[in-house]
Amino acid sequence: MEISKLADRIRFSEEKMQKVPIFETDKLFFDHYCLLPGQFQKVHSHAGEDKIYLVLEGDATITIGEEEKTLGPGHAVIARAGIDHGVRNDGEDKLLLLVTMAPRPGGK
Repeated sequence: MEISKLADRIRFSEEKMQKVPIFETDKLFFDHYCLLPGQFQKVHSHAGEDKIYLVLEGDATITIGEEEKTLGPGHAVIARAGIDHGVRNDGEDKLLLLVTMAPRPGGK
C-alpha cells in the first residue's frame, strides 16, 4: 500500500510556485501546488489531459477558458483537455492546492 502524509508534501519557495509530487504513475499525477502571494502558474493548455484543482488553503484566482473566478478552500474546478487554464495567488496568504491530471502528460 502506498501512503503519503500530505503535511510532509508542502513546500513554499520565494523564487517560484512549487509543484510537489504526492503520487505519480504512468496514468496520472497528484501534486500539491504551493504558491506564495503574487506567484502564479501561467495560463496554458494540454491537448489530451484533464486537470483538476482543489483549493485546500488560501484563495485561488483560477482561469479556465475565458472565465476567471476566485475560489476558497473546499472548492474544486476542472480544466478539460484543450482549454486554457492557470492559477494565481492574488491574496496576502499562502495558497495550497491539490492538483491532479489524467492521463499523465507523456504517460498513457
